[in-house]
Amino acid sequence: MKSGELFERAKTLMPGGVSSPVRAIQPYPFYVAGAAGAYLKTLDGERLIDCCLGYGPLLLGHAPDAVRAAIEAQLADGWLYGTPCPGEVALAERIAADHPSIDMVRFVSSGSEATMAAIRLARAATGRQDIVKIEGGFHGAHDAVLVKAGSGATTMGVPDSAGVVADLVAHTRQVAYNDLEGLDALLSSSEDIAALIIEPVMGNVGPVLPEPGYLQEVRALTLDYDVLLIFDEVITGYRLGIGGAQVRYGVTPDLTTLGKIIGGGLPIGAFGGRRDLMAMVAPQGPVYQAGTFSGNPLTMAAGSAALGWLHENREIYARLDAGTRRIEEACAGAGGSFVRLGSMFKYFFRPAAPTNYAEAKESDTAAFRRFWEKMLKKGIFVPPSQFETNFLSAAHTDEIIEQIADAYSTCLSE
Repeated sequence: MKSGELFERAKTLMPGGVSSPVRAIQPYPFYVAGAAGAYLKTLDGERLIDCCLGYGPLLLGHAPDAVRAAIEAQLADGWLYGTPCPGEVALAERIAADHPSIDMVRFVSSGSEATMAAIRLARAATGRQDIVKIEGGFHGAHDAVLVKAGSGATTMGVPDSAGVVADLVAHTRQVAYNDLEGLDALLSSSEDIAALIIEPVMGNVGPVLPEPGYLQEVRALTLDYDVLLIFDEVITGYRLGIGGAQVRYGVTPDLTTLGKIIGGGLPIGAFGGRRDLMAMVAPQGPVYQAGTFSGNPLTMAAGSAALGWLHENREIYARLDAGTRRIEEACAGAGGSFVRLGSMFKYFFRPAAPTNYAEAKESDTAAFRRFWEKMLKKGIFVPPSQFETNFLSAAHTDEIIEQIADAYSTCLSE
């Protein structure tokens, strides 16, 4: 059966025929029959170089040997206990050792769950109700953060989805990324702000990078106004190096959310931070959080194997940085803007690199769509949106990166 035929069946069984909106490619998505290394094999017999990589978790590529071996070893001993397992202690120790900001960590099953719990904890710790998020920043699909982009620092929350209670998101304020003046004005306008949650590098619109000194000043402002700082490193955690963006930029948040890479490709989320804050989480404290699959032994094994491999092969970060630089060189003179940081990259169809969400939204999405289709015909799968980050993995060899660079050059020139 081909992808088109399968999608017709799927539309009668799942909303839009998919399990997540971003997968709703027109006229129909391709279905994957298998994956290995840097490649996807589709149900239609195509072999595609993958620069989506599950939207970020697969830093080692598809089905890497180290993670596969760990999963197979754990399978022999079962895959769900409903009790603590040794693997969660090992992974927690690894994460705490790699992040100076994290004394304790709680494992959950998704990034959305992690950010939801971190916000709840921040409200409990401060006794305040409001939170601040960055316009266009994505922190999952729970009600408090499903807020439309606004026009400035004084923007009040407006639901970005049907079914979200307006009274709840009224407690969510927004400010533009890289706008320190706006953040200062917002934090000074209320004494009921519990926390600022921010992607240190905006991953779901690009990437969009912090201007020099921005993150350091964000930390200073939150300290000045006694507001907790939550770094959402679901995408950047271990993607930008051991310790993620906070180590790369030398900024210590109060709370951190993680996901994607720390699970080795299996479902995971985590939130962690200072011991006094995390001690408030149940059963040690009054902030309730629980989950059937939290600390799942299969995920713990896969995550420990992935992070162990990264520790033993730290040179991979420099090699992937060189890889995105090579792709950037291939895009020179094409008229748009290429943004990269380590193994994260994106070509924006706008003359200058965006510094915030509003500027990213000025990109020519029709041109991106034509480009995306040409890339797919060249055998390169990049995320099907102008506003999603592209990734490289350890499985992308120099030869494969050269193929990607050539495809960018050709498709942009066309």
